[in-house]
Formats: sequence, structure tokens, C-alpha cells
Amino acid sequence: MTRATDPQISFADLEFLRQGIDLDPILKKISSFLDDHPKIVEMVRQDLERNLKKPRTGRKGLTPEQTLRSFILRRVKNWDYRELRDRIADGFTLRQFTRFWSKPVPKKHDAFSRAFNRLRLETLETINDLVVRGAVDLGLEDGKKLRVDTTVSETDIHHPTDNTLMWDVVRVVTRLVGRLDDILPKGISGFTNRTRSARRRMQEIQRMADKERHKHQEEKYRELIRTTEQVVGNARQVLAKTKGVQVDELLDDIAIQELRRKIKYYCELGDRVIDQARRRVLNGEQVPANEKIYSIFETHTDLIKRGKIQKPIEFGHKIFLAESGRSLITQYRVLDGNPSDHIHVKPSLEHHKKIFGFAPDLYSSDRAFFSAENDLECRNEGVKLVCIPQRGGKKTPERKAFEKSSAFKSGQRFRAGIEGRISVLFRGRGMKRCLDEGSTRFELLVGAAVLANNLMIIAHLLNEREKRQRRAA
Repeated sequence: MTRATDPQISFADLEFLRQGIDLDPILKKISSFLDDHPKIVEMVRQDLERNLKKPRTGRKGLTPEQTLRSFILRRVKNWDYRELRDRIADGFTLRQFTRFWSKPVPKKHDAFSRAFNRLRLETLETINDLVVRGAVDLGLEDGKKLRVDTTVSETDIHHPTDNTLMWDVVRVVTRLVGRLDDILPKGISGFTNRTRSARRRMQEIQRMADKERHKHQEEKYRELIRTTEQVVGNARQVLAKTKGVQVDELLDDIAIQELRRKIKYYCELGDRVIDQARRRVLNGEQVPANEKIYSIFETHTDLIKRGKIQKPIEFGHKIFLAESGRSLITQYRVLDGNPSDHIHVKPSLEHHKKIFGFAPDLYSSDRAFFSAENDLECRNEGVKLVCIPQRGGKKTPERKAFEKSSAFKSGQRFRAGIEGRISVLFRGRGMKRCLDEGSTRFELLVGAAVLANNLMIIAHLLNEREKRQRRAA
């Protein structure tokens, strides 16, 4: 159950307000914006009560407003869950912003995590669209400019190699079997701990010089593959032996079934890791990227090659971003694999027309988005100036003259700002590397970073407007 939507303010809170203790200007403007858009809070409430048979009964939890504001505050300040909880509990102004006031803040930080994870990805996208439309209604954005780009956000994994992935399988499966052995009354017999042998083989492969790899790599990989197969095979024997086991304690029975599920899951991943190692190292086969697994913990991770000199290979997900003239991110999307950038031009125009009702006057991007069809599509949609540099091929005299024109160069200068916005999302909003587990949480992080960015931009623009009005008065 969620707590009361509008909790009563205590006399202590009123005394703090009487003394003039208030929010900083940015958070104050964000708070006022959220107060003016109750539909956003209502959408959060629907997500929190989703799949609950009796949402009005049971233990009290975070209200929709507390959940939304804490969710935004975490990304604005780029805090983890523990720091978020401690900061809110320790300061009156943050209690005021998150609407906790003098009420108790959850003692455990995972209360925030559980509430945030109930938010749907579709809800975040809709909220972001509402925020952009709110900026339009306030006269802060006109939608006449649009620039697009792609970037990569990393998952929280180590650099994947076949030997380290097999070592991960061995140590994780062995650890889970050990936990199962501790819970079962009679324990488990017949499972051999091979972590020491697997670690040695893994380290030997890691420490090999380039000259040694040609002679000894295949032999060491055969030993490591054999050890991993033995561990996975023995773990499956343990699953067969413990299939019908029963214990008196209900909690122990639940723990046993959960451990058996995890052992089965990691054994299946172990089969994939062994298969790709055998195909690549022993058979000399070029394994396609979409058939590889890069982490047994973050199985959704993609390998991305963008031709960057400093980072030729990245592990995570490619993200498409569309930015307006006032630095609002009007569209974002987490992509599967590493698709070409030129396929995003038409969908971005359609989404822009859906939000603003018309195509932008200026459409700008880098050369990866160029194609003759995209250039024609933009002009047919009513874009007055298309600033997408041509890549490859022979440029016509008209194209050369256009790319040398002042209008094209001004559009390119406008486009150059999106790298700055990406830097803000990475350094200030925590989107550089996702520390949460799972693909859903990854997309949740991207949506939260975009929402926090847009609210911060709106707050800055409103403050700047007020300053101009005061100077004019």
C-alpha cells in the first residue's frame, strides 16, 4: 500500500518554513513544475498500484509523489541508493523537495529501489513527452531545431575474454552449490571444488605473451574447457539428486528452489560460454557477434564498434538521442545491437511532429546519418535546412557549394553542442556506466537521466527568464 497522497504537514515543518528555510533555486523550480503537472504523479501512482489486488491495504510504502521526486533527485545529484536515503533523512530541504517533510524516511535504502523498479519504461517515455510539452506551453521551446546523435552507455562488466568467462562460470556455479550444501540437511556428495584449477588455467592464459600464445594457448584452453565442463556436469548431477528433496522449514524450501533455479540458469550460460570458446580457439571459427555472450551477469550486453580511436570496442548498449534547440532531449531510445545511424532519421522526424505538430526548420546530425533518401525525406517533410554532411561517393558541385555555405556551417555549429549534452548525461546524470543489473534497469537509468536533464534545463531557463524580467523592471 502507498501512503497518503497528501500527508498533513506538522507544526515542526511549518516552523522551518516560517524561518525561511527553502530549496535551492533549481530544485524549487523543478518542484513547482511537478506541482503544475499532476498528471505525471498520477501515472506514477498507477504504476505503483499495478498488479496489486488491494492497493489500499497492507504496509504503507512511498507515496507516488515521494517516489517520483526521489527518482528525479537521485539522477539530478547522481547518488546511489544509500546516499539518496541518507541525504534525504539528514536534510530538511531535501525532505521538503521529496515530500517526506518530518515523516519517517525508510530505514533501508532498498525501499527506494523497489519503488523505482515498479515504474514502467513506457511511463517514463510518456512523462518525458509531457515534460517537453510543458516546456513548449511555458514558451521555453519552439521545436524549430532538432539535432540527433548516438552514443554508447556501458554495462557493469569486466572486459570479456573466453577464459575469464569460463572462470566466472566455475566460481559462480561452485559457490551456489556450496550454499545449497549448507542448507540441505544431509548436504551434497560427489561435487568436486575445481575453482583452484580453473583459476590457475585462467591466469596462465591471461599472463601469456604474444609469442607464447601460438604454442601454448590451445593446450591451456583445452584444460580450462575440460574443467568447466566437469563443473557444469557435476552441477547438473546435483540438480538431479536434489529434485525431490523436501525440508520442514518453508523458508529453507524456498531458498533451495531458488538456488536450484540459479544453478540451472548458470549451467545453461556455461554451455554457451564453452561452445563459443571451443569454436573460436580450438576450431578457429569466427563466431558472429550476435551469437556471443559477453557476461554471465549482464547477458543483454552488446558489442559496439563505432570507429573511435580511444575506444575501438565498447560493451553496453547503443543509445539514440534527439535534442532540441534549447538542449531538451525530445526523444531517446536504447537500441538492440549496433544498427546503422541512418535508419533513425525518419522515425525522429515522425516523433518530432508528434510532439510539436510540425517538422523542424533545421535538422542537423553527423555524417553517419547521411543518405540520399534521408536528405529527400527531410525536405519532403518540410525541413528548411538539412545539415547532414555527405559521406562517401563523389559530391556534386551543388553539394559542395551547399556544404561551404554559411547556412550549412551554422547548422553544423548547432549540431556540435550535442556532444556537450552527452557529456552532461555521462558525468552528471550517471549514464556513462549502468551499475544496476538487468536490461530493464539499464533502460530505466537512461530514462531517468533524460528526465532529470530536461527538468534541470527547464529550471535553468525559468530562472534566467525571471532574472531578465527583474532587470527589465
